Amino acid sequence: MPEYLLSMFDDESWHEQAGEEDWQAELQLHEAFAAAVEAAGCQITGGAALQPQATATTVHRVGGEVTLSDGPFAETKECLGGFYLLQAPDLDTAVRLARQCPAGHVEVRPVVNLEQYE
Repeated sequence: MPEYLLSMFDDESWHEQAGEEDWQAELQLHEAFAAAVEAAGCQITGGAALQPQATATTVHRVGGEVTLSDGPFAETKECLGGFYLLQAPDLDTAVRLARQCPAGHVEVRPVVNLEQYE
């Protein structure tokens, strides 16, 4: 079954202000999302929540030069907060499920099947 990356972007300030009850409610929303994925006959094959963008290190490669910088590549209000790897029969199903994902916005991208190049 094809695999899709669901990249979840959100306003990071929520995480800075959220209390224990807020985190528990957020966790329940993600558990409900996982149940919806399973009910649709699909599967979450991986994923993670990410630390704040201030903890990021960006590796820049230009020509033969490699430099590092602290933080994300671009300063934005919404940042990558986590991701799911999802197996679904097609893009339409992946998008339909992504609409139920509890994040500010979700980018859905097909994952390249490298086995086709072997």
